[in-house]
Amino acid sequence: MRILSLCLAAALVAGHAGAAEKVTLGVAIPTATHGFTGGIVWWANQAKKELEAAHPDLKIIVKTAGSTPEQANQVQDLYSVNKINALVILPLESASLTQPVTQVKNKGVYVTVVDRGLTNPAAHHAYVAGDNTAFGRLPAEYLARRLNGKGNIVVLRGMPTTIDNERVEAFNAEIKKHPGIKILDAKYGNWNRDDAFKVTQDYLTRFKQIDAVWAADDDMAIGAIKAIEQARRTDIREVFGGAGAKFAVKKVIDGDRLVQADVSYSPKFIYDAIKMTATARLNGQALPARTIIPSVLITKANASQFYFPDSPY
Repeated sequence: MRILSLCLAAALVAGHAGAAEKVTLGVAIPTATHGFTGGIVWWANQAKKELEAAHPDLKIIVKTAGSTPEQANQVQDLYSVNKINALVILPLESASLTQPVTQVKNKGVYVTVVDRGLTNPAAHHAYVAGDNTAFGRLPAEYLARRLNGKGNIVVLRGMPTTIDNERVEAFNAEIKKHPGIKILDAKYGNWNRDDAFKVTQDYLTRFKQIDAVWAADDDMAIGAIKAIEQARRTDIREVFGGAGAKFAVKKVIDGDRLVQADVSYSPKFIYDAIKMTATARLNGQALPARTIIPSVLITKANASQFYFPDSPY
């Protein structure tokens, strides 16, 4: 799990003069439908518990949504019913949430967007995320070395979001440097094990020779591995997921045949974003426009530094 390597005091940028009297901070995040979002929900509630205990003038309201319309409605309710003056949101989808978030921002709510950016940068005050360019580039560099510059790769994308675009663009740009490597297809697996299983089954049916799978998420990697094992395919040499889930890091440590590397992208950034936003607003300040948390390639040499067996993800 990555640790946000910046001092909070240095991260805050002077904003409004004087401290706010009270802060009511809404947190809008996806429902825990898989491991990564389970970690998001857990860390958000940790932030609520710890920060409300430390700050009597702070109230945090955490809302989870299973669909884009539900999350859009929650954003409106947080403003009209709960009277929030600050919002931390991890959008389910970028395009669909841009207008609802813009509306509450225009009504005076301070907005921090986390991870999945909105399509209009003017819709938020601050953006906090992992390094999505590195999330795509590092696996491509690794797989190019692993395949010695030759082979066939299939790709499982996430959901239609700005971060998925950033990751895939960075991956493709690196792979293009290796003309001996061919990307056979790239389809959305929606960061979901079952969807990834079905997409991988389709790939295995259509393509007789696959050397590696870039699953672009550790949960999707589970679905991909299940499909590979059921099909008894031995041509696939690597399934590269992403985000540093504890089960994936354990596979790297154990020298698993298919999972020999990963890339860090911890759900703890929602905790960091909530803490940074709450602290800033309690002091009448603003955050930097962008805070990017580095992603690191995880191999057997450094995997123990990223393995936390008691964590929710």
